[in-house]
Amino acid sequence: MPIAEEQPKQTIQSVWTRPQRRKREQPTLSREQIVSVALELLDADGIDALSMRKLGTRLNAGATSLYTHVTNKDELIELVVDEIYGEVEVPDATGTREEWRSAVISCARSVRSVFHRHPWVVSALGEAGVVSLGPNAMRLSEGMLGIFEEAGFSLEQADLAVNAVVSYTIGVSTTEAAWLTRLARSGMSEQEGVDSLRPAAEQAAQAYPRLSRLYAAQQWQTDSGDARNDNFADGLECVLDGLEMRLRRS
Repeated sequence: MPIAEEQPKQTIQSVWTRPQRRKREQPTLSREQIVSVALELLDADGIDALSMRKLGTRLNAGATSLYTHVTNKDELIELVVDEIYGEVEVPDATGTREEWRSAVISCARSVRSVFHRHPWVVSALGEAGVVSLGPNAMRLSEGMLGIFEEAGFSLEQADLAVNAVVSYTIGVSTTEAAWLTRLARSGMSEQEGVDSLRPAAEQAAQAYPRLSRLYAAQQWQTDSGDARNDNFADGLECVLDGLEMRLRRS
């Protein structure tokens, strides 16, 4: 009976997992240049407008120069996503109750601000090809783990806590970024967008008593940006309250 040849192990396709290509002695472009210009294009036109051809034109470079660093657009997006993670400020780990909560809140706010500055990242994170194994993503994870571990969480508990905070923060930030992008395309201010949405929302909620009471009680005319900030802060406090109770039980 013939012996079956051993199949090579498959890995997730990612710029962070494939072997690095051999660099030319004097490469025309650096990875930093490519990522910087790609980020400019993404911030200006969004993820759907980015192409390797457009990037090459902006860089005044041929495809060969680009493909020395990335094999396709997916790898390029991975690099740029990690680049914006580098904008996140991660406070030093501290142990007291007030300090660790303050550090987590500061970090979460920084993540949220990054999403607002680069709303295209919403679409990028929704694609299966983005793998957060870059140095900046790792720095963020390591820093947040340190905050929770110094507060008294075990490393395993700290990992769950980081996942909870990041999931909440990215979830809210994703919704906000999508909303702000839609407003920008419409040319309306945030308050104008809220005002235009209110009649339809109240009508849709008529058959749902709890939603009707909720919408009736909301202050639709208040500054929408301040309201979003307050809602984000209150929700994050709920997450941290739950984590603190878990820490006390342990």
